Formats: sequence, C-alpha cells, structure tokens
Amino acid sequence: MTYLLTAAQMTAIEQAAIAQGAVTGSALMLRAGRAVVDAVMAQWPELAAAGGQPPDPRDISTRKMGRRALVLCGAGNNGGDGYVVAQILHAAGWHVDVLAWAGRGAGAGAGIGAEAPDARAQELLWRAMGPVQPLDVAALQRSAGADLCVDAVFGTGLSRPVAGELAAILACLAEMALPRLVAVDLPSGLSADRGLALGQVPRAALTVTFDSPKLGHYLAEGPEYCGCLVVADIGLAPYRDAVLRAGPVPAVTLVDALPPDLIRACAKGQGHKYTHGHALVLAGGSGQGGAARLAARAALRVGAGAVTIACPPDAIAENAAQLDAIMLREVADAAALRAVLQDKRITALCLGPGFGLDARAAAMLGLALAATRPGPAQESGPESGPESGPARLVLDADALTLLARDKALFAALHGQCLLTPHDGEFARLFPDLAEAGLSRVAAVRAAAQRAGCILLRKGPDTVIADPLGGCTLHGAVYARRAPWLATAGAGDVLAGIITGLLARGFAPSQAAVTAAWLHAESALHFGPGLIAEDLPEQLPAIFRKLGL
Repeated sequence: MTYLLTAAQMTAIEQAAIAQGAVTGSALMLRAGRAVVDAVMAQWPELAAAGGQPPDPRDISTRKMGRRALVLCGAGNNGGDGYVVAQILHAAGWHVDVLAWAGRGAGAGAGIGAEAPDARAQELLWRAMGPVQPLDVAALQRSAGADLCVDAVFGTGLSRPVAGELAAILACLAEMALPRLVAVDLPSGLSADRGLALGQVPRAALTVTFDSPKLGHYLAEGPEYCGCLVVADIGLAPYRDAVLRAGPVPAVTLVDALPPDLIRACAKGQGHKYTHGHALVLAGGSGQGGAARLAARAALRVGAGAVTIACPPDAIAENAAQLDAIMLREVADAAALRAVLQDKRITALCLGPGFGLDARAAAMLGLALAATRPGPAQESGPESGPESGPARLVLDADALTLLARDKALFAALHGQCLLTPHDGEFARLFPDLAEAGLSRVAAVRAAAQRAGCILLRKGPDTVIADPLGGCTLHGAVYARRAPWLATAGAGDVLAGIITGLLARGFAPSQAAVTAAWLHAESALHFGPGLIAEDLPEQLPAIFRKLGL
C-alpha cells in the first residue's frame, strides 16, 4: 500500500525514527542526498558515464574540464540535503557551484541557522570543499550553463506564498527552463499538501522525494511541476505505519495498481445472470439517451449479469434501435418506477446521465433514495435474500444538480449512495467547501461526511472519501497520465462501471476505487483518439491482463 503523506505526517515519521534511536537526522540527510544523486545518474546515465575515473579534486584544471553542477540551497533541512548532494558530486569530480538563500539581508557568509543543526553541519562540511555564494538573480543567471541544477531551496515545509526577492529568484529559475533541473522533495514554491503553486514554480525534469510521495505530488498542479517522480527509500518504513495509525484521520492511500483483493473480486464465478446482479439505469426522454446507454454498456462490460435502461415511452424506439444485450423498460414516472422496483433482482441503480431536471426526474430520484433492496446475492439469485436496507445508488450528472437544488433530496442521502461530481458539480453541491481554500482532499472528506455517503470527485487527481474520513486518491498522472479521458461521455462510462460493480456486490468504497482504476486503465489501453464509446470495450482485455 502506498500512502500519500502530508508535510506534518512526514515530519512525524522522521521524528519517531530519531526518537527511537534508529537513526540520526544527519544520517537521514546523508541518505537523502545519496538518493538524489543515484536518481540523477539513473535518469541521465550519460552523466555517470561521462567522466570515467573521478579526477583528482586538488587538480583545478582537470576539474574544470568535467561536468558542472549548480546546487541551490535553502535555509532549512532541504538545503542540508542540497549540501550533501554537492559533497557527493564534488567527490566524484564535478565542478560544483553552491548558491545559498538564507533570508532577507543575508550576506555572503550567511548560511543555515541554528534551528536546523543537521543541515548546518552539512553546510560546514561543504565549506571545507568549496565556497558558498549568495543566491540571487544575477548569480543564478551567471550559472545557467551547468549540466545539472539541483533545487534544494524549499522542501515540504512551505505553506504560504513566496514573496519579495525569493519570488524573483524562483521566477528567474522558472524562466530559465533548465533541461536537467532536479527538485529535492518538491519543486520550490509548490505546496506539499495541496499541490498548488505558491508563486512561480520552476518545472523540474526530475523530483526525488523520500519514503513516500506527498499529497502535493499528485494533487492539482503538482504533477505538472514535478516531471518524473522518484520515491527513494531512506529507511523510515518501519516507523511509518505506527505514526499514521496514531494520526487524527486516516492517511490517504494511492491507487496506482489494483489491489489483489479487488482483482479477485472482479472475477466471475459460477451462477446465472442474476447471481451477478441486475443494474437499472434511469434515462431521460427522446434525444437524451446517449449518456444512459454509455453507462449501461459499461455496467454490462464490467460484469453485471443483467442491465436494464428505464426510460419514458417516447424514448423506447430510439433506445431499442441501439441496444441488444441491454434490456428496456418503459418508465414514465415515479409510479412506474415504484412498480419496476418490486423486482428484487435489481441490485443497483444509476441516476443522472441524461436523466433530466424536471419534476418527473426529481420525483424518481426521491423514490430511488427511499428504495430498499435485498441482501447479498446467493447462488440461487439475489431475489432469495432478505430485505437489508437502502438501495445502492450511483448519482451523477443531472441527479447531482437535483440534489444541489433540493435540500430534502440531499437530506435523504444514505450510506449506500455514491456521488460522482466533477469540479463544477462539486461546487454546486458544496459551494462553501469549494470556496474555503481547502485542499482537494480536505474538501472531499468534509463533503463525504456532510452527505453521509461515498463521494468520488472526478479529475486527473480523483479523490474518493467516505463519511468516516477514509480517503483514496487515483492519479491519472505520471506513468498513468491519460489526457484522452477529457472527452464527452467519459464520466457517464465511469458511473456505469461503478453501477455494474455495485450490482455485482461490491461495497460502495470498493466499487469507487476499482472503477477509477479500470476507467483510467481503459484509456491507457486504447490511447490517443479515444472517445467514450471506446472505454467499455477495453475492459475484456484489461481483465485478461489481470489474469481473470
């Protein structure tokens, strides 16, 4: 399991390891600096192979013929990591220029303060090897020709916008667009907890972070600035779980691969079609059925045993002309839906895609929120199970707008609901949370608690939260970058995948996590040129790849 840490969680883990005597702060700094250099050489092997045997460090003429590195050090522990990098490169024969920022008014001799003793010790070790020049715009511009630039100005501790001279320095570094810019922990100026730029942030080609990725690496603008992300082990894993368990809220987990238990759950065992669930997708009138058909096909492809579209009488012919394996029911109003829901084989409902915003739609949503369903499916079919509670519902698109408009409908939400808003829908549902300046994770957690159900906020940084604070993030970024998902109807397909999994018996949180991964994996499998209709058709190949 991969955790996405806040800055405070990372600090607590380091302090726990140090307090137990397992490691010193200085040793962690040495490991971090070594990890940065190793990652650089792995990313650009030509740098490792360029010089052959390291030259004699006392031979200045020989050193000037080798590679040149520029290391930018801040006034805290991130700067200490930078000084370690400088020492290692110097020992390997590089010519290293170190530029240090020590705060407003700092002179050429100023360095890291007493509040960061381990970093100060590394600075002094470097000063025995080479000079430290003040970091300013002029010095930065003079050093533009370096083979490698290491950004160790800010790490995870930055929490407010950068201003003044330092803002000008970061702006200059950003404008230089250096091809081998390496960020230590985070590109300077990027929020570790929110992924937002706190000023002009230089875009790194490589970011090396330690122990675990941070929220800012995956949220908002973070991936745009981090380049290639490398997570280096510096020996803190034995202390991580205990610290996170003791925290006030559960740690955020990253879904970069489908967990084995969810892979196994995707497999279909023996039984008839209703053993594997029956999904009901409610659709709108004539000319509005495309979104519902996308959702229905996705529910069928992901393994629901049967899928039915329920639509008004005027849309029957249109849908019938385009559907084969998906069944159709004429549902004119809430009374007709009540009759349909007498069929206890229906195990999950999807409302929203192309659903409409009229009184009919609002009445049907209210009825669905009040509906009950049988317990888990048995080998003889779900109709044999006892009444166990509210129906499992996926609420998307128009259903979310109806919830935002009607407080009574919102109040009827329950723990078997799953909301799937994009950012605009989230802002309509939770305007105060959208405008409060919260991180994406904090906002979604608060929204899930208020709604009392699972909430999946769509985007490249999809955040899934439950009412108790559990939170998962799926990032369609870095190696899983899937820009082709920005196409009309992709969200309808996601709603359908979730509905199909719910119909099969997945818990809402499991369905959300599994669907988010399968959705992105489908886009990656197809590649450029993707349209929404292509997404469900990739699922068979993905299931085969998973060994199902």
